[in-house]
Amino acid sequence: MSVVIDASDLDLTFQTNDGPVHALSNINLQINSGEFVSFIGPSGCGKTTLLRVIADLEKPTGGSISVNGVTPEEARLARAYGYVFQAAALYPWRTIGGNISLPLEVMGFAKAERAARIEKNLDLVNLTGFDKKFPWQLSGGMQQRASIARALCFDPDMLLMDEPFGALDEIVRDHLNEQLLKLWAQTRKTVVFVTHSIPEAVFLSTRIVVMSPRPGRIHEVIDCNLGDDRPLDIRETPEFLEIAQQVRVGLRQGHSDDD
Repeated sequence: MSVVIDASDLDLTFQTNDGPVHALSNINLQINSGEFVSFIGPSGCGKTTLLRVIADLEKPTGGSISVNGVTPEEARLARAYGYVFQAAALYPWRTIGGNISLPLEVMGFAKAERAARIEKNLDLVNLTGFDKKFPWQLSGGMQQRASIARALCFDPDMLLMDEPFGALDEIVRDHLNEQLLKLWAQTRKTVVFVTHSIPEAVFLSTRIVVMSPRPGRIHEVIDCNLGDDRPLDIRETPEFLEIAQQVRVGLRQGHSDDD
């Protein structure tokens, strides 16, 4: 597998009116093509900041990072990734199809090609037939699935996801976790996923990056060797519970290191 994200001694300090805020410190991480990697840690530990650095939405102040062998800015301009935010961020005056079409319109895709891609990606997220609906006519979970379809519509190499299911109830979240795993199995895109949930991280990931409190540091990277076939009841198995406990201990130790 080729390395698609490579961070070395990465630091980021924000300058604020109250003085500098050290958000990330000495981040060293490699993510390979086709992996599903989750970032987990306490609030304020820099999970989303690190994701935003990968996406070129924040600029590091030290160290280096490459995405697909180029700078994050070059990767962004090459449209190497799709980004899914915590909220679905759909335009209410556009239909679901119109929202998915927007990046394609910006990129200059022909109308017929846009229509084909909308249909294909709605099918990927199990929303076939909802292209003429408006966001307000869909549930929160369906809106997030539409947001994922929009992020995938131009066929990026990577999917960057910032707590996309955090605001949803547990039943809907479980269902979307299952659907996301199926989508990943179909596409084998590299996924980088931010979450606060230990069960979600273990259920979805091939590796879990455990982060410690600010300044955000990588405390531990945990392999999640549960195979590709992961029904929801895998969460009751000893193998799953052992990895979850390892993550829990890592989070606790990360806090202890900060004390």
